[in-house]
Amino acid sequence: MKSDNLVGLLEYLAQNLVDYPEDVFVDRYESGRTVHLELQVSPDDIGRVIGKQGRVANAMRSLLRVVAARNGTQVAMDVIDFD
Repeated sequence: MKSDNLVGLLEYLAQNLVDYPEDVFVDRYESGRTVHLELQVSPDDIGRVIGKQGRVANAMRSLLRVVAARNGTQVAMDVIDFD
């Protein structure tokens, strides 16, 4: 349940930022206490998710870290564009 909250939060944030919310996909895997999230978006939306100098992506990472810390886990997020 803990990592499901993180996946849902990341999907919600990304879908509200992009032009093609139906192309947002979050893949999750765990190693120890760390949850790894891979955010996949349309190539047209990659700039919206990353933001200038990575500010949007870093803001999303900060929010995810807060939620993960409350659940006693750690989180790592990567942005991936699909082909």
